[in-house]
Amino acid sequence: MFGDLMGMMGKLKETQDRMEKAKADLKLFEVSEVAADGALQVVVTGNGLIKNISISEDLLADKEIVEDLLVVTLNKALAVAKAHESKVLEEVAKVDMPMIPGMDQLFK
Repeated sequence: MFGDLMGMMGKLKETQDRMEKAKADLKLFEVSEVAADGALQVVVTGNGLIKNISISEDLLADKEIVEDLLVVTLNKALAVAKAHESKVLEEVAKVDMPMIPGMDQLFK
């Protein structure tokens, strides 16, 4: 029994280490979304930070359009980044881990 507990604790530590590496890797993963035929582009990281926004001079003439495009384009990029993040972290948490109720909450 004690050996099983020690083995499980070792696997938990390995999973935590893999989770930290995955989170670090998400900072390097980038999602780019483009709108208005390339006149607006946003780049966000896999952990949901906005890295860059590019707006062409031509588009700047209409403030309302820029604002609307920014909201839509950022939301699309952030949704892709969030889905990727969830997939990566879920895969890490599943590897070699015994199914313990509530364990998934430790990695959120």
